[in-house]
Amino acid sequence: MSLHFKVKETGIPMPGRIIHNLDGKTSFIPYGKKGQHLFSISRSTLNKDLLTAADNLPNVDIHCEHKLIAMDIESTKLNFQVHGKVEKQVEADVIFGNDGAHSVVRKEILKKTRLDYSQQYIPHGYKELAMLPKNGEYAMDPKGLHIWPRQTFMMIALPNQDKSFTCTLFMPFEVFDRIKTKDDVIAFFKKEFPDSVSLYGEEHLINEYMTNVVGSMISIKCDPYHLQDKVIFFGDAAHAMVPFYGQGMNSALEDVRIFNGFLDEFHDNMGLAMQAFSKSRNVDAQTICDLSMQNYIEMRSLVSSKSFLIKKHVDNFLHWLMPRTFIPKYTMVSFTLTPYHQVVARTHWQDKIIDRVTKIFGLLSVSLGVILAQKIYQRCR
Repeated sequence: MSLHFKVKETGIPMPGRIIHNLDGKTSFIPYGKKGQHLFSISRSTLNKDLLTAADNLPNVDIHCEHKLIAMDIESTKLNFQVHGKVEKQVEADVIFGNDGAHSVVRKEILKKTRLDYSQQYIPHGYKELAMLPKNGEYAMDPKGLHIWPRQTFMMIALPNQDKSFTCTLFMPFEVFDRIKTKDDVIAFFKKEFPDSVSLYGEEHLINEYMTNVVGSMISIKCDPYHLQDKVIFFGDAAHAMVPFYGQGMNSALEDVRIFNGFLDEFHDNMGLAMQAFSKSRNVDAQTICDLSMQNYIEMRSLVSSKSFLIKKHVDNFLHWLMPRTFIPKYTMVSFTLTPYHQVVARTHWQDKIIDRVTKIFGLLSVSLGVILAQKIYQRCR
């Protein structure tokens, strides 16, 4: 079985969002047209599948428990701490840094060149909570991403293969700070997410909330992503983003696809490929960082508004009417290879069309209303 099909087999298809209102009622908002869906995939399972696939390649050696602690760029020598104790030095031809948001590779490059760099911690944290199966089955419908939008904060839930849900509470740190006792936990959830309390079970909810820590979220932008023909870095090391568009891992994998394309274009000339990658990729990487930040507002607040739902209906109608000309933003990001900066430009143009369409429909509605009122008035005279 190919890696592509193996990964898909472990995923749970989610064709849309399931919105939980404060009164307990739910509504479904599809991500795209029929047949389009996201996958909920266990991070640990995916990591195992990817590592197994890499380990089966004849030209790949995997060394676990090696922590990069220093790097000499000129000699391309790297110092690792092995099993938390012994230091080990390795010399490489080329260094590919995929070492995350707090990248040691990027920090070393910062010391050697004029690398533009910025980072932003958002004022909201997150806490994961497990929702266990009920009588051996899912506690909720697994065919969607569950969202409890509450304007300034939200909770989401993703289905797992074992019929549990991984729930995540995203809130300002000061709101987390106000919840100190077991009674505070139950009171807060009964007020803000009342339908979830029985799904968790009070004792389990208290244990999950009091045990699990609050994490922070960072967004990182930098430019360029390489140094000479010696070092290049991808993924979170180059463009860490908040998780609200689900594009962190996707954009990292896309980095590799795009860089591989430049290697083909420049006949494996590493220096030219690195330079071309940095130049072309930066605008898209910074764009998806911004889109991810903006989508938090949509998820926690806008999804429950009537204007948002009307716009989604108009979006979907125009896409059905002109499938090649008009493509909703979420569809472009999640279901196409359209570069992120082109998504933004095209969305801006499409939003103008939607505004005109809604205004026309609004005027037609008013006109029809006036005509109807006149007819009723004339009949009643």
